[in-house]
Amino acid sequence: MNINDKQFRAQVLIEALPYIQDYNGKTVVIKYGGNAMINERLKHSVMRDIVLLRLIGVRVVLVHGGGPEISEMLKRLGKQSVFVDGLRYTDEETAEVVRMVLAGKINKSLVNILESIGGKALGLCGIDGHMLKCCKESEKLGYVGRITDIDTKVITDALDAGYIPVVSTVGYDDDGHIYNVNADTASAAIAGALHATSLILMTDTVGVLRDKEDESSLIEKIWVSDIPSLVKQGVISGGMIPKIECCRDAIRRGVKKVFIIDGRVEHSILVETLSDRGIGTMFVNED
Repeated sequence: MNINDKQFRAQVLIEALPYIQDYNGKTVVIKYGGNAMINERLKHSVMRDIVLLRLIGVRVVLVHGGGPEISEMLKRLGKQSVFVDGLRYTDEETAEVVRMVLAGKINKSLVNILESIGGKALGLCGIDGHMLKCCKESEKLGYVGRITDIDTKVITDALDAGYIPVVSTVGYDDDGHIYNVNADTASAAIAGALHATSLILMTDTVGVLRDKEDESSLIEKIWVSDIPSLVKQGVISGGMIPKIECCRDAIRRGVKKVFIIDGRVEHSILVETLSDRGIGTMFVNED
């Protein structure tokens, strides 16, 4: 390593210092999904970033879904995936598959990776500690859950003990039913209940674009009061609308900042949280 490389790395650390100080002891919820969850290189990059944040004192909560792996498992079981208005129709059999894939296969795999690179991780799902109580979002969707109550004690206990809680978005009701809960929705609810400093949604887009065909038209900061206008203009449309609604809901629940970042970019979490540059779209409330 030559002197210029050493100076560059020192400059990076100096730039990160005020952000490290600002985030120390604060809670950050990261919703993990998209290509970063499928690509093994990106997956390990994300896990290393999360371990680093924990080591510098950030209380990180990782929330994940796993739609593609659920579809694959259903296919292997000879069961067809059915979608209604973009959401997976979930009968009782599908709900059990969702629990098996999310709370079992994916969750424990992520915990294992985090532990193998020096982190302390604890796998949880929305049933544990009766974290995510649900009712049906609608009859036509089956057991797709709308969160009616949230208890984050099991998460805070894990954080206080020095663990990275890894949460799969499976819910419950008092009658013993299992629910498939949208990971964006769950992460917003969890972040709000934890009074998190920020929520980071990892996606397969660079953020919110003013022109969908031009990645250089990234909108770096959006006030929640401007969301209806952006929807009306068509800047926010289609599948981005429910994701933006989750950003808005998290802010309304008391989360200070919500970020949509490109999970296809290595170390995007660190660039967004620990540098002057940022990488995605930030949502904030009015001062």
